[in-house]
Amino acid sequence: MIASTSSLRGAALSIPLALRAFVAIACVMAGAALAQDPNSISAQKAARDWLAYTDKVDATASYGGAGVKFKEAVTVDRWAEALQKARTPLGALEQRTVMKTTFDKSLPDGGPEGEYALVMYRTAFAKKEDSVETVTLEREKDGVWRVIGYFIR
Repeated sequence: MIASTSSLRGAALSIPLALRAFVAIACVMAGAALAQDPNSISAQKAARDWLAYTDKVDATASYGGAGVKFKEAVTVDRWAEALQKARTPLGALEQRTVMKTTFDKSLPDGGPEGEYALVMYRTAFAKKEDSVETVTLEREKDGVWRVIGYFIR
């Protein structure tokens, strides 16, 4: 069968049009998927900023940026020991990606009601490629998210 020139022109035009439509829809969907709630953004930023200190094994700075509950639970000296013991064997940070962020009015251990966020990261360190870091934050009375718990698995 031989196709006419006019039918080939129509086919040639429909492919780019279909492709453009597909790309436009994909871009809209990607934008919607990337949109986040401002509460998540602020909690994740607070966690990321605090983790920058732990990445340098800077116990003084990470302790200074932690929340009241964190400071009530541990002294700066005990925190320095725990941070050194937990992070040094892992080596340098290679990659950290947010897995999920959740919010709750209470802590799992039954602490007082408040505004809490749990940010979980999939993290790769030089000496341990597949880790999960969990950062617990509380929105304190001044409205600022601060870290009150940190766990590496």
